Amino acid sequence: MLVRLLYASRAVDPSAEAIDGILHECRSRNPNSGVTGVLCYGGGIFLQAIEGGRMVISELYNQIQRDKRHKEVVLLHYEEISERRFGGWTMGEVNMNRINASILLKYAEKPELDPYSVSGKVSLALLEELMATASVIGRA
Repeated sequence: MLVRLLYASRAVDPSAEAIDGILHECRSRNPNSGVTGVLCYGGGIFLQAIEGGRMVISELYNQIQRDKRHKEVVLLHYEEISERRFGGWTMGEVNMNRINASILLKYAEKPELDPYSVSGKVSLALLEELMATASVIGRA
């Protein structure tokens, strides 16, 4: 059974090296476990959607909650799915520098990434629009 999980967290270390390290780890581990997804990072906040088998995603989310690189981990959305939306990415990355502020403003009160202030469905819609506007990079 496939599931999709969407969560937000705050970075403990917001340096580019720390974020690159997380992406590298995802991209190296995810193919073997059948996990796909996309990671959006901006303003010290992670917004990540992960997809895969129910047990694998459950265990991965538990690891993220215990990961010292994250704080304030919040589950935004969880659902059983019949197909993947992010199947082309072992872990796609949203380039926040290429995002038009009007896209963010479409889904929130301010033109900034803040999944803590909107619903999980709104955050998922934002990720889908970012995919549609080619803002997702790193098909690794």
